[in-house]
Amino acid sequence: MTNKDDLDDVLANIDVGQLNITHDDADILDEAAGHIQENLEDELVQAALRKGYDLRQYSREIESELRRAETHSIQDYIAQSRYIASLHYQICSCDQILAGMEDMLSKFQTDLGSISSEIQSMQDQSHSMNIQLRNRKVSEWVVREMLSKYVGDITVTEHLIQHINETPASEREFTENLRELNDKLEFVKQQREKGYASVNDVYDVVEKLKLKAIAKTREFLLQKIYQFRKPMANYQMLQHQLQNYKYFNQFLMSHSRDVAEQIRSEYVDTMMKIYFSYFKDYCTKLFKLEYEEVVDKDDLMGAEDSAKKDILLVSPVSMAPCVIMGPLCHCSRDVVLTTEIEDPIIVVPHAQKAERRYSHETLFRSVHYALMENASREYVFLMEFFNLTPSNAQDFFDAVFGKTLALLLQNSELYVQGCYDAIGIFLCVHINHYYQDVMVKKRGVPCLTGYSHDLQAILWPRLKYILELNIDSVKRTDPRRLGHIDTRPHYITRRYAEFSAAFVKINQHHPDEQVDQCLSSLQVEVENLVLKIAAEFPDRKEQLIFLINNYDMMLGVLAERTSEESKETETFKQLLRARTDEFIEEVLSPHFGGIIRFVKEVEPLMEQGSRESVAVDEKRIQQLVRSFAADWKKSIETLNRETMQSFTNFKNGTQILQAVLTQMFQYYQRFQNILSQPPFKPLPIRGELVNVHHLMVEIKKQKALF
Repeated sequence: MTNKDDLDDVLANIDVGQLNITHDDADILDEAAGHIQENLEDELVQAALRKGYDLRQYSREIESELRRAETHSIQDYIAQSRYIASLHYQICSCDQILAGMEDMLSKFQTDLGSISSEIQSMQDQSHSMNIQLRNRKVSEWVVREMLSKYVGDITVTEHLIQHINETPASEREFTENLRELNDKLEFVKQQREKGYASVNDVYDVVEKLKLKAIAKTREFLLQKIYQFRKPMANYQMLQHQLQNYKYFNQFLMSHSRDVAEQIRSEYVDTMMKIYFSYFKDYCTKLFKLEYEEVVDKDDLMGAEDSAKKDILLVSPVSMAPCVIMGPLCHCSRDVVLTTEIEDPIIVVPHAQKAERRYSHETLFRSVHYALMENASREYVFLMEFFNLTPSNAQDFFDAVFGKTLALLLQNSELYVQGCYDAIGIFLCVHINHYYQDVMVKKRGVPCLTGYSHDLQAILWPRLKYILELNIDSVKRTDPRRLGHIDTRPHYITRRYAEFSAAFVKINQHHPDEQVDQCLSSLQVEVENLVLKIAAEFPDRKEQLIFLINNYDMMLGVLAERTSEESKETETFKQLLRARTDEFIEEVLSPHFGGIIRFVKEVEPLMEQGSRESVAVDEKRIQQLVRSFAADWKKSIETLNRETMQSFTNFKNGTQILQAVLTQMFQYYQRFQNILSQPPFKPLPIRGELVNVHHLMVEIKKQKALF
């Protein structure tokens, strides 16, 4: 029988009559099939199937063998029952013994736990004792060190006593021991405040040493200060030496304020007298080097020229000749703000030996450069040596320099009272600005800020007053009192150009709106004066030549010394352009007036399309054409000669000549253009027109001459 047949027989014997496959337990079939499959995979079943056994018969044989084995096992068990009972008894005895041992081990475990706790407690106690021991050792070391330091701080050694009493104050060892004495004095003072009686043993000793040290430092510092008072003493070097002993002042401030105040008072009194004497003597000698000729009230811009001023004078600054208003030339005076601003001070003996003279602003710069250098050095010294705060340092500085600053302010006030040199005062204003910026922004030394403001308060009102005087002098100028007038640049406009250029250039360093307003007012008055002077000429052409020459001169001076974007430069460019255009029309009118009038009459009508309203005057046109053809070359030569002779500036005259010839060419070209259109096109006179190329060639010839 095959495996498949056996499986079919097994399946045929299965009773499925009670099987309800609609129930939720329908999966039982699947489970049964799974068990059958597992049984078929059993090794014994597989072996039986391979041998061809009948499974049912094989199952009955297995059951029979199981029953026999069971019977045999029971019989064997009965036969061995005595031994089994003995084994049971032995097992019970062992259980009792093991239970006793378990109790004994439990007690032993409990005892071991108690011992472990005791060991942990002993370890904790040991660790705590180690910490206490270590802390005690540290405490002993700290106490030993503190005691050692305390003893050292409170002990006054023979070495200290010897140096304080015998060593000169100038020696380094004295300073070192003075610091040590100061530490001991502070320590004794603190311990006495705490009530420690141990310091009483040394209190008298350190107090005596303190008095000795105060006496020695006082005597030493006073001697150093008195050295400043010796004639020709180099107080800057002495200050540097005194810096090495600034600790003496700190010691005195800590232990004897009265003596410290005495030292300060002696120093302030000494340096106040030194600086005052130095600057008084320096200013007295220095200002003797000022130019003898100074600007006075007769040198205002609108003042009439005189023999003293109507000459070419040499500039005291640039040593170049120029026409000036008064004894001082405006050109190049601003070098005191540029190349000379940080030059060393003027050495009076050397200048006297070289017989040199200076403008007031140059002397002013030298004085204030010396003031800046000395004030900076003194302020820093006061801060460091006397250990002052900025506010206290300013008070001390004012005490040292107050009298000197008052002297300088008085000198400035006396100078400006009779001064009419606006340029000089304006330069002084900017010198003061510059040095103040150096002091505050670069050096961080604000000690002269108050002085700078006071100085500005002296200079500015006088400067505005002088500017107003110049404006008023121009405004009140009567052209009829100016004497002979020609078409060349007037000396008043020359004065204005130099004056305004100087102010504009200087004002670039530190712009001020008040100055701009004054210059604008002055410019308006000068423009009005130029127009009034021009009105004195009967001929319009001469008026225009005068205006162009003056505008060109003023523009040239301003453009040369200021930026081209300045308001004054732009204004005169516009005025020059307008008067030049008018001059061109004026100078062309005598030679080509007929053509110009014809073009201006007819051209607008033709541009508007009103050609039918244009009257064709053939006779007039013939006259214009033939007159031009006959005289145009001669007219160009005349224009060339008149134009070049009219203007003092050759470059300007050349440009105006080219503009005249260009305008003439354009008028004639427009004239030809009109004649080439109806109703003038049929006129036979057009054949006599001069070729524009001939005009162009001739104009280029004139240009080549220059």
